[in-house]
Amino acid sequence: MKQLAKLILEDGSVFQGNLFGDKKTATGEVVFNTGMVGYPESLTDASYHGQILVLTYPLIGNYGVPGYEEEGGLLKYFESDKIRAQGLIISQYSDAHSHWNAKKSLSEWMKEWNIPGIYGIDTRQLTKKLREKGTMLGKIVFNKKNTLFEDPNKRNLVAEVSITEPIVYKKGRTKIALIDCGTRYSIIRAFLKRNVTVIRVPCDYDVVREKVNGIVISNGPGDPRLCSETIDNVKRALSKNIPILGICLGSQILGIAAGAQTYKLKYGHRSHNQPCVEAGTKRCYITPQNHGYAIDSDTLPEDWRVWFYNNNDHTNEGIIHVSKPLFGTQFHPEASPGPDDTQFLFDVFLRSMG
Repeated sequence: MKQLAKLILEDGSVFQGNLFGDKKTATGEVVFNTGMVGYPESLTDASYHGQILVLTYPLIGNYGVPGYEEEGGLLKYFESDKIRAQGLIISQYSDAHSHWNAKKSLSEWMKEWNIPGIYGIDTRQLTKKLREKGTMLGKIVFNKKNTLFEDPNKRNLVAEVSITEPIVYKKGRTKIALIDCGTRYSIIRAFLKRNVTVIRVPCDYDVVREKVNGIVISNGPGDPRLCSETIDNVKRALSKNIPILGICLGSQILGIAAGAQTYKLKYGHRSHNQPCVEAGTKRCYITPQNHGYAIDSDTLPEDWRVWFYNNNDHTNEGIIHVSKPLFGTQFHPEASPGPDDTQFLFDVFLRSMG
């Protein structure tokens, strides 16, 4: 039997559909992703922590969900160890899945992690509303219980998804410290593939005390300005002349530590096809993205410059120091899901270590 459920936005808009996944209320920031594939990777991306995810592609669930296979100490087909989004909103749900690697349906998987979803919603209308009015708070309800709206961005979401003790992934002699702000497993895989030992540390860890060849600041959820301990530790690292790479939220944290400011985008960039131009060139890369905040390029200090910018809205997509090996990319060079056009940036970072 179908169970009716509603998505209610903070402006009073109501979208009614049918419940799938877990029978549970959920609140969060309602955001949309325009990718055609990759729901297992997206749902396990910690950058969606505190958010209700809307997928604009009309048919979801048709290839099911893969099993929990491990490779190098990481789950092979996911970006973290569990679903991170608070809920899922889609147009059409396919309970009959077909894929050589599928082990269960999307609904079964969501029930395992107590995540609710709604299908049968006009996601085009919903997305148009979010584009016009901007990202809004919302709640998934299936009864008359009054659930309050909660703004997740008022919390330090990074502290909620980061590990609490260091984890070492051994591969080679070159060592990097990865500050875990909600890291995607694909970032770790990218370095392991390049024979690099990854020391994954908590977000509030004093990374300067680690003897490594470089530091990476990972992606993560929420407002970067709330990551005060991480920012302070990165400030100290900047004075040590050690190569640093920031990815997504990590790029924002690097920018703040350097003296720049960040701001909230109207509805963010969440897709697999964002065009990013390398400043000073005619090269444009198609990139996967998932972020709701950005660096204000006009506030960059004199010794920093814009590395990439978005060809759609000209917002900042990367920063680079004029003389030191310090880099930030707002997009995800590790892909998964999405194009891997910019994987070479990992090699650029590794070469900077000498």
